Amino acid sequence: MKKFLIVCCLLFVVNLSALPIPHKPYVMDYDKKTLCLVRKLPIYKNPKWASKITLQNGKNLYFSSPKSMFEFYHQPGKWFDIGVKKESDFKDIVVTDYETMKPIDAKKAFFVYGSRAISPSGDDLVSFESKDAASKFASQYSGKRVFKFDEVKPSLIKLINGNI
Repeated sequence: MKKFLIVCCLLFVVNLSALPIPHKPYVMDYDKKTLCLVRKLPIYKNPKWASKITLQNGKNLYFSSPKSMFEFYHQPGKWFDIGVKKESDFKDIVVTDYETMKPIDAKKAFFVYGSRAISPSGDDLVSFESKDAASKFASQYSGKRVFKFDEVKPSLIKLINGNI
């Protein structure tokens, strides 16, 4: 009986260790002095567009829109003083769901390209937590295409900025 209890306890512990560790909710913890790293615009004035990258060292970098965040993400060396050398320097990448205003994981988000929605950074990508919400927004606001995070390439950002 004692061996049975030990085996049961071990199985219980092994099963617990296999459970995914829940991620704490994402937050956009900026204030009135927080500026976009790329465009130097105040973040608080347009919260629907706010984006943030948290580095492994705990430093938070804020952006006035997903487009600005992708500009940094694809070319962090352009801002050499930040000290990002590789993608593993990024801990969390967060965007704001345009519809719900909820901070969400950018790598799981969907981005609408070519809509009539204009961010403080000009033409931009509109972020959503679900593909359905992104598709619905795209059809209502003349969006051209919905992208996943890893589909947003530097060439798309250059196009949106008018550099192509």
